[in-house]
Amino acid sequence: MKGFFSKLSQSIMLPIALLPAAGIMLGIGGSFTNPTMVTAYDIGILQDGTVLNSFLQIMTAAGGIVFANLPVMFAIAVAIGFARTEKGAAGLAAVISFLVMNVAIAKTLQVAGMIDGGSVVLMGEKYNGVLANTLGISNTLSMGVFGGLIAGAITVILHNKYHDAKLPDYLGFFGGARFVPIISAFAALFYGIALTFIWPFFGAAFGAIGHALGELTASGHGYIASFLFGIIERSLIPVGLHHVFYLPLWQTEIGGTATIAGEVVKGTQNIFFASLASGDFSHFSSTNFMTGKFSFMMFGLPAAAYAMYTLADDENKAAAGGLLFSVALTAFLTGITEPIEFTFLFLAPALYYFIHVPLAGVCFMLMDMLGVKVGMTFSGGFIDFSLFGILPGVTGVDNHWYYIIVVGIAYAFIYFFLFRWFILKYDIKTPGRKGSDVAVVTKKDYQAAKAAGSDSALVEKMIEALGGADNLVDVDACITRLRVTVKDGSLVQDNSYWTQELGAKGLVKVGDTGIQAIYGAQAATYKAQINSRLGR
Repeated sequence: MKGFFSKLSQSIMLPIALLPAAGIMLGIGGSFTNPTMVTAYDIGILQDGTVLNSFLQIMTAAGGIVFANLPVMFAIAVAIGFARTEKGAAGLAAVISFLVMNVAIAKTLQVAGMIDGGSVVLMGEKYNGVLANTLGISNTLSMGVFGGLIAGAITVILHNKYHDAKLPDYLGFFGGARFVPIISAFAALFYGIALTFIWPFFGAAFGAIGHALGELTASGHGYIASFLFGIIERSLIPVGLHHVFYLPLWQTEIGGTATIAGEVVKGTQNIFFASLASGDFSHFSSTNFMTGKFSFMMFGLPAAAYAMYTLADDENKAAAGGLLFSVALTAFLTGITEPIEFTFLFLAPALYYFIHVPLAGVCFMLMDMLGVKVGMTFSGGFIDFSLFGILPGVTGVDNHWYYIIVVGIAYAFIYFFLFRWFILKYDIKTPGRKGSDVAVVTKKDYQAAKAAGSDSALVEKMIEALGGADNLVDVDACITRLRVTVKDGSLVQDNSYWTQELGAKGLVKVGDTGIQAIYGAQAATYKAQINSRLGR
């Protein structure tokens, strides 16, 4: 089960990787076409009807289309991620399945007379807010990313079973990979009809959860949900399952619903970006499961890196400083914190789970209590903070973005002194301290190794450390991790070998066959090199 969810988390990173670019377009376009800001600052070139305003409106629409079509992207991503071979055919089949499923739902609702105004009538009960328009298909069910996951999952099951199907000679052209879209379309027809009579119940259940969260917020107790979210989300980082946890909150009714510009919007992230595009943040709940990341990612963890630097031995300070500065800068700018988190997680799990994780939970709760309304694309770095916090804030929107800085400065001191105290008290061998088993590689060392052609040698050593080519079932990567499925996990080298010999920040074993080597931004490069060496 761990291996499955790890693979799912890895697969859905493909559409998630699109969100920063789409979010930037929405952030810039929405902020600079906001009438309040244009009027307040009397910016002539941004007035309605100018060339720049028209271009920014187009930019806003371009960013919005990505968020509007995440379900079909999830269908494609799941199919490609789980397909054992012929991944392109699997992706095409997933698109066809998604379209047929939604058409089957829409037509079934129509011919069965189940639509009453904007509601679905099932077993005498009316279900509101469950209809949507998807990819030009009117009055289908609003299933959000779950619809994409369903279509992608069923497609990939059929793909892995029938991608090499052999048909009689007179039908031979339709065999193999060509057979998958055909059988997937027929399957989608039937499970689309079935979902018509099943999904309204799920939609109502998700809506109830979102309503309960909204009631907690309205009663002044929503911060409890925010605190628990922060605790759980950070706790799942080591096993790479945090995406599976937070995406339903960000993309479905579980994260709440709101009516913005006459449209029902579901999911925390979707509500935020719809609010950003409309310039009206009144619908964006402070229990948002996003804002809590900014202060500890931009201030807390960089301060922890500085604490580790101050404790490095004098002769190692330059080398340790280069490593720690790079991971701190990455966390501050982009909100990608795994490189710095894994720097101390494997050295001192207690430092991670008993200090860092609770502080993260408290940060989410504080942002909720202070009513901060700042969203993000996928992580809480300065780029997202500027686009979705500061820029909307200067338009007169009371999103309280400045509290992120206030809390962040306090968190910087807290992280710095707590980390120094813990490292000294328990003699943790952080980078640069004597006896440390964490590799610190200088830029000069890297350049010399690269000039000697050691990239190729490193890839070979990785394959050997994974038990050899015959032990590798699948090699993939997300933003920071090389994710590998092996036949026999006992053949894989342990964490110390990967950190000392292969330059990884750490190694996570998920179940008996799931391996995750943390390399930061280099993970995707190593994935491509290993697959190339394996002839895949």
